[in-house]
Amino acid sequence: MDIKGTTRVCGLIGNPVGHSVSPAIHNNLARLTGKDMVYTTFKVEKGDVASAVRGAYSLNILGLNVTVPHKSEVIDSLVDIDPLAKAIGAVNTLVRVDGGFKGYNTDILGLARELEDEGIELADSKVIILGAGGAARAITFLCSSKNAQCVYLLNRTVDKAEAIAQAVNAHFNNDKVIPMNIADYADIPGEDYVVIQTTSVGLHPNDEAVVIDDEAFYKKAAVGVDIIYNPAKTKFMKLIKAQGKNAYNGLKMLLYQGVSAYELWNDCKITKEEADEVYKCLQKELGINE
Repeated sequence: MDIKGTTRVCGLIGNPVGHSVSPAIHNNLARLTGKDMVYTTFKVEKGDVASAVRGAYSLNILGLNVTVPHKSEVIDSLVDIDPLAKAIGAVNTLVRVDGGFKGYNTDILGLARELEDEGIELADSKVIILGAGGAARAITFLCSSKNAQCVYLLNRTVDKAEAIAQAVNAHFNNDKVIPMNIADYADIPGEDYVVIQTTSVGLHPNDEAVVIDDEAFYKKAAVGVDIIYNPAKTKFMKLIKAQGKNAYNGLKMLLYQGVSAYELWNDCKITKEEADEVYKCLQKELGINE
């Protein structure tokens, strides 16, 4: 990496940030595309987000990613925001514009591109989402924006699922999102669902943990996606595969949210070949063998 006086800087703000693999994504993309750009991390404490964003603009920083716990707080520091990111209430990518930064949510773009990569169609599909946190909210918005037939949103605390369902149904003026207590999963009718696991259950080192440990539930799946990427094969994925169905982890979602941000910052299009090479770099960085 050749850093010069002309090199543009991008980075990640959050706390903590030391574990992030975003530098591996963006610095490899810069290498592959020949961009004079470097990416690093910036630890920003809660309450310091506004001053960090102002400072980044003054320092001529090209763009920023935002991770926990700042994805909502940062919205007040933007001069513009993408409509879907505004509806979701979370921003993870800031793009430099006149006078400040515009906010986007490339997390959902990342999942959309992973699904596209794996040939999973959301339009007219029946979907089950496990969990009702920030990721589940974004993914529920994505499913409705892609005209899913219905979305069952399952969570132990049903109030959280109800709040997401109300927000998404109001935004799209329909009632396709159905909140449900996770204990009532047997009441979901029929089969052939796209099942998306959005909780942290099963994250390494708790590799054998799973939200629902019942073979009957996994018979409902046409395909499964776990947003966890470490381990590469979660217990959720194994249970889906035991039914003879395909299951995917969240590493491509992580990759493509970064690719989408990089494209916004540099006004370019990353090829499938370039994305695939960065994917291999990510696997190596994380010590993941699929």
